[in-house]
Amino acid sequence: MNSKGLFLSGFLALAMATAPALATVKTIVLPPDGMYLKPSPLPGDAKAQGNCVACHSAEYMWYQPPTAPRAYWDAMVKRMKAVFKAPIDDADMPDIVDYLAKTYGSEQPK
Repeated sequence: MNSKGLFLSGFLALAMATAPALATVKTIVLPPDGMYLKPSPLPGDAKAQGNCVACHSAEYMWYQPPTAPRAYWDAMVKRMKAVFKAPIDDADMPDIVDYLAKTYGSEQPK
């Protein structure tokens, strides 16, 4: 390779290495969420706080049918993980489903 080719190769390598440093950082500020998950002593409460509302509003749970059975909530949690790639640990899923079924679904205390 001649000196011109070597210079261009070095220049391109330097440009590619510094490009991320020149990128503009953008920040998105969302409005405050007016709805919160219902508090519960169930282990799934903290897990839902840490997983569910990290991606969407608690309003999503509040507006689900109060007659929704455990199978519905199980399907929803699995859907969030499979379709929307929610980073939910498999070991946490049963606790989250239990919390949702007992707090928002058909297993709510009467």
